[in-house]
Amino acid sequence: MTVLLRLGFFVVVLPLLSLLGSAQEAATQNPNLVSSEGVRPYIDDAGPGWMSFTESDFSKVNSGDDTWSWKDGVLHCTGNPVSVLRTTKQFENVELVVEWMHEKPGGNSGVFLWTTPESIEKLTKAGKPGLPAGIEVQVLDHAFTDMMKARGRKTDWFGTNGDVFAVKVKLNPFPPLSPDGSRSFPRKHLAKGHGQWNQYYIRAINGEVRLWVNGEEVSGGNGADPARGYLCLESEGSPIQFRKLRYRELP
Repeated sequence: MTVLLRLGFFVVVLPLLSLLGSAQEAATQNPNLVSSEGVRPYIDDAGPGWMSFTESDFSKVNSGDDTWSWKDGVLHCTGNPVSVLRTTKQFENVELVVEWMHEKPGGNSGVFLWTTPESIEKLTKAGKPGLPAGIEVQVLDHAFTDMMKARGRKTDWFGTNGDVFAVKVKLNPFPPLSPDGSRSFPRKHLAKGHGQWNQYYIRAINGEVRLWVNGEEVSGGNGADPARGYLCLESEGSPIQFRKLRYRELP
């Protein structure tokens, strides 16, 4: 198959596969690029430097003994108590790929970046429910909105497609913003509902966080302080599964 490109009075005939290949290569080199042909960035998490997270890469903080469990490469979370599971090491500049699926409507969870050691130590010593200080990438099911409405609560302060915001630390969220300006709301709504798998690609570099949901960039922020710490997965009241947890450290 060929494509006809009209340049002034001339028509150039180019192989379609060649065009698409060039666009895909450019998109891979520049994750912010969306070509005129509509080719979206391709997250090649099987490329050089990518590593898989395994059970030994995580450590309990303030969860119960049965809150987290690994089965056939999938990390299962009961949702109780409200708590986190942290990485055994701290990260600074890093890329993450996380696939997640809420098991029930209205599920709530999150991925924490650059979580402060101080907040982790405090939670560990207390051994009580609670969440740490860091940058949260929201993992929220769409039915959470209906649940809040049914309780007579406001729903304009959060989104269900990938909010990015600071918890007890600093971040300048990218627009569009929540009404109080604290959250970066996703500019596209791409997350699937409970019972379906979603992919987050997160790039955290030099205090800047950017989130891609199912292949497209939607939200983020910069000026994070601190910009180094643990990565955490959140347990927040509802069962959720995580799989294909991968990372690549960057200079």
